[in-house]
Amino acid sequence: MKNTDVDLIMDLFKKGFNCAQIVLLSNCNDFGLNSELAKKIAGGFGGGLARSGDVCGAVTGALMLIGLKYGNYKDDDLVSKDNVNKTGNDYLQMFKNEFGSIKCKDLIKYDLSIEDEAKKARESGIFKTLCPLLVKRSVELVENIL
Repeated sequence: MKNTDVDLIMDLFKKGFNCAQIVLLSNCNDFGLNSELAKKIAGGFGGGLARSGDVCGAVTGALMLIGLKYGNYKDDDLVSKDNVNKTGNDYLQMFKNEFGSIKCKDLIKYDLSIEDEAKKARESGIFKTLCPLLVKRSVELVENIL
């Protein structure tokens, strides 16, 4: 997969995958994580954490990739722990600088935790216009860090 291929991103959205899943899928194989498991891991992060409107799935997917590359997995590995946090914060700052927020409801201007708002969001087409662009840009930003 060309990691920032908009057509592929759109195809994954049409198949029902969320922003976090698509961002994680963009590079998961580079870290030994197969696509089926990546989809499952990121499944609850769409719509701003389980459709709560909080942190955008494009952001959480990128943080998962940063964790795969830099995260600690050994006891008392404080160097890796510090590195993943620094790298994660660098990514968050770049995303915020570009889009003004990391919160889904701020970015899409709809609160997906409210059914009427979620319906309006679907009808607006935002998931076909803005969300794929956020995913594409998130992948580009995280790839620059990785």
